[in-house]
Amino acid sequence: MRAGIFLLLLIITGTMALGQKPKAPGQWKPAGNTTAKPVPPGKMTIAQMKTAIEQSGNGPLYVKDVLKKKFKLDTIIVRRTWGFLGLADSLAYHGEINKVYGPYDKGKFLVQVLAKNPNLFNHIGQIYIDTAVLMPKVADSLADNIMQRIREGSTSFEEMAVLWSMGGEAATRGDIGWVAMGAMIPEIEKELKKRKKGEIFKVWTKAGLHIIRKTDNPEEKDGYALMMRIFL
Repeated sequence: MRAGIFLLLLIITGTMALGQKPKAPGQWKPAGNTTAKPVPPGKMTIAQMKTAIEQSGNGPLYVKDVLKKKFKLDTIIVRRTWGFLGLADSLAYHGEINKVYGPYDKGKFLVQVLAKNPNLFNHIGQIYIDTAVLMPKVADSLADNIMQRIREGSTSFEEMAVLWSMGGEAATRGDIGWVAMGAMIPEIEKELKKRKKGEIFKVWTKAGLHIIRKTDNPEEKDGYALMMRIFL
């Protein structure tokens, strides 16, 4: 819902606030060279095209009216700040506003980051016990033993994750990283709101038993991005 509103507002404000006219064909010159002859849009290299879009002050209009290229606007939701699902959410989080990236997909398109909007993220750790492997009573007893040992200081959360987690967290020593609100299992997200930084607790879900550590307090980070794909 929030992402949809974000897209609507950006499209409305974008077509209005981005309303200054883009530089017309023949007006663009290579940066830092005031004596060079203007480069016609049809003869620009990819590097020149990227620079021209960034310098135009209005990427979508420049692409449409000057470069005569097709483009598509995409609203991207960032679900976590690492371990990205693909190019889109990686650029949505790490990309700089106005910068043009690419080309991608064997030279088929460029990407410009037009705007960003924040979302709330939780930093958590997890030790997952699969109840399809262990009976619920056994899993529950194991979880209690793991948490007790961690609280007593005889072992660490990281060591227990490597030893016991059945969800692939052994590779990250239990660290899930920063995960966006709305991207986690609802039962875990609900319980996190009740807990303090550093607390370790267990949550039952349809997937099994989760030992969760609230590693940090929630923080706002780049959670949504409006990006333009320019088809070459």
